[in-house]
Amino acid sequence: MKVKINSKKRLKTSLSVLVDKKTIGKKLEGKLSELQSKADLKGFRPGKVPLAVIKDRFGKAIYSEVIDSILKETCAKAIEDNKIKVAGQPKIDLKTFGEGKDLNYTIELETLPNIKLKPLDKIRAIDYEISIEKDVIEKRINEIAKNQQNFSDKQESEKANFGDLVIFDYTAMVNGKNFEGNEGKGTQLVLGRDLFIKGFDNQLLGSKKNEVKSVEVKLPENYPKKELSNKKANFNCKIINIKKPIKTKIDNDFAKKLGAKDINDLKNLIKKQIMSEYQNSLNVITKKDILKQLESSHSVDLPQNLIEQETKIITQNLKKEDVEKYKDKNIKLAKSRIKIGLILNEIGEKNNLKINEDEIRNEIQKHIKNMPGQEDMVMKHYQKNPSAVASLRGVLYEDKIIELIKSKITLIKKSINLKKAEEILKNFTHTEESFKTNNSKKKQQKLKTIKKK
Repeated sequence: MKVKINSKKRLKTSLSVLVDKKTIGKKLEGKLSELQSKADLKGFRPGKVPLAVIKDRFGKAIYSEVIDSILKETCAKAIEDNKIKVAGQPKIDLKTFGEGKDLNYTIELETLPNIKLKPLDKIRAIDYEISIEKDVIEKRINEIAKNQQNFSDKQESEKANFGDLVIFDYTAMVNGKNFEGNEGKGTQLVLGRDLFIKGFDNQLLGSKKNEVKSVEVKLPENYPKKELSNKKANFNCKIINIKKPIKTKIDNDFAKKLGAKDINDLKNLIKKQIMSEYQNSLNVITKKDILKQLESSHSVDLPQNLIEQETKIITQNLKKEDVEKYKDKNIKLAKSRIKIGLILNEIGEKNNLKINEDEIRNEIQKHIKNMPGQEDMVMKHYQKNPSAVASLRGVLYEDKIIELIKSKITLIKKSINLKKAEEILKNFTHTEESFKTNNSKKKQQKLKTIKKK
C-alpha cells in the first residue's frame, strides 16, 4: 500500500491510496479457496467444486467483498499511520479498480483542530460553600413532622373542624341515578386540604360521628367518565369516625421512624440533604463560569461537519418553522458546545485522564441506590444499552476534567447562607432567561427595522 498526502488545508486533508493488484489478487484467491472448501453445488462433491466454477459463479460477489474489506483496512491504516484525528466519516472516491488492476482511491477528510491550551491559572471562579442555619433545619424537621401527623378519636359529641380526619362511607348519584364508581368505603379526608373533589371538605365541617351528611358538588372536568364531567353529584355520606390531629413529638423515636439513629443524626441528615439540594445548583454556576472563560480564552477552528451534526441534535425535536426561525442561535450554540468539548478533551488527553470500569460500575450502583425497588430495571437498562454506558462514561470523564481544572485555576472559596444561595440562584436563572428574551427582542426589532426600510 502506498499513501500520498495530496493536500492539507486548515481542517481538510486529502490522501491518495494505491493498493497493488498482486495484494488484491492474493486476497481474492484466499477468499475463493475458502469458499471452495465449503461449497456444495449440484453435480459436485462437497468441497470438491473446481476453482474455475467457483470463480465463474461467485467471482463478482467475492471481488466486491474483497475490495470492500481492503478499503476499510487500508483507509483506517492510512489515517492511523499519518496520525490524523478525523472529525466525522471520511469520504472515499474510487479512481481505478477492477480484476487484474491496481486499486487507486482518494480519501477526503475533515480533521480535528490542533488546540494550543492556554494557562489555566488565569481563570478565576467562585467555589460556593453553603452553610445551613439551625432554624432552617428545625423548619424542615417541623414540615416533615407535620406530614407525619397522627390522629386520635374525637368524642361522638364533638364536631369536625379544619385539620380533622373524617372517615366515611358514601353513595353518589347524578340526576337521581347511580353510576359506575359511585360508592366508597372507609374514605379518609383531612378537612381543609381539598384533595377529594373541590368544595367537598367544607360541607363535612360540623359533622359528627354516625351522622349522615348530604354533600352536593360538581364532578371535575377530568372525571374518567366524560359524560359525567362537570355534572352535579349528590353524595350521601355516613360518618364512621372523626379524628383530631395530635402534634407529633420530635424526639429520638420520631427520628428512628425516619431511619436516623437519633434526633441529632436526623438533624445532620437533613442538613446534608439541604446542602446537597443547593450545592449541586451552585456547582453548575461555577462550572458554567469556568467553561465560559475557557471558551473565550481559546481560538479554535471548528470542522463544518461537526457543526452540522451538533445543530441537527439541537434541533431534532423542534418544529420545521422553529428550526428556521432560530437557525443562527442554534448554530451559535452548536459551535459553543463543540469548541468547549474539544478544549476539555484536549485537557483530558494532555493529562492522560481516563475512566476505568470500576468507576463505571460504582456510578451505576449509585443510580441503582437512588431508585429503590427498581434495581433490576436499572441494571438491565445499562446491560442492554451500550449507548447508556457510553453516555455515563462521557459524563464521568467531563466531571473528572472539570475537577482537574478546578485544581489548577484560582478558585475563590466563598461561604454563604441559604438566603444568599437562593438569591444567587434566582439572579442566575433571571440572567439566563433575560439573555434568551433580549436575543429574541433584538431579532424582532431587527425585523421591524427591515420592514420599515
